[in-house]
Amino acid sequence: MAITKELVLYYQPEEEKKSGNDSKAAKLKAVLIRMGIRIRNISGDQINQTVGYLAGMEGFDETDLEACPPVEEEILVMKNFSNRRVDELLLNLRRAGVPKVQLKAVITDTNCKWRFYDLYEELRQEHEAMSNIPKS
Repeated sequence: MAITKELVLYYQPEEEKKSGNDSKAAKLKAVLIRMGIRIRNISGDQINQTVGYLAGMEGFDETDLEACPPVEEEILVMKNFSNRRVDELLLNLRRAGVPKVQLKAVITDTNCKWRFYDLYEELRQEHEAMSNIPKS
């Protein structure tokens, strides 16, 4: 059985990078390294590519798609993670004092075909809907 390497696609908005908020990214990356998880930084000019291509999945090639509007929120997308490892990652991020990344996803057979920007839009809408649920 082939070993499937875990990978995180990490997008940090340019504004956050410029504002000196690199300490969050550095802490996050340190946790990933300690856990043996590979990381791929996603830049603003890559958000129009498919998630599968960015994650290095077979059958996905770079495409010449139209540019997307800038993404102003941080995104963390996990590939080849078991439920246990997702929980472990989130716990280790909390323990390391990494501020919460609001938009997170695990790559699926469906969303790997989406542009990274479309995954962002879906996550943003889901987060918004979940945040507006009245507390009972």
